[in-house]
Amino acid sequence: MDLPDAKDPLDLDRQVCFPLYAASNLLNRIYRPILADLGLTYPQYLVMLALWKQVPQTVGSLGEALYLDSGTLTPLLKRMEAAGLITRNRDAADERRVLIDLTPKGRALRTEALRVPEALAEGLDIDASDVEGLRDQVRRLVAALHGSPHLKP
Repeated sequence: MDLPDAKDPLDLDRQVCFPLYAASNLLNRIYRPILADLGLTYPQYLVMLALWKQVPQTVGSLGEALYLDSGTLTPLLKRMEAAGLITRNRDAADERRVLIDLTPKGRALRTEALRVPEALAEGLDIDASDVEGLRDQVRRLVAALHGSPHLKP
């Protein structure tokens, strides 16, 4: 068996994508039971976070904020509407646009969701300032990746 070359560009330990993938996977697994108590999936939680910040929003603006295309977002929004969390209505000023707004149930869920960040951090031995620094670094990475010529429109 050959020993890995520390300069091998295909060595798993040299990849930035793998620790990001692993962290995302583990975070989703930690979020799952916390969000289940709220009746939300992780993607639904992200939609709610965006809507708790600003309503109404168009499907397009939600997609931009969450880096999701309308083909992924529309079925998600339909399920959330069926659950009574949001409304979807055509924009009277432009019938091509669909406006997403919160229902009273969706607004009230915010109060319950305030415990999610604390529940997530519970038991983790990570300094809050380290998490903030990491978040800022990952945001810069996302911005750089979003501008990549490798992404197809």
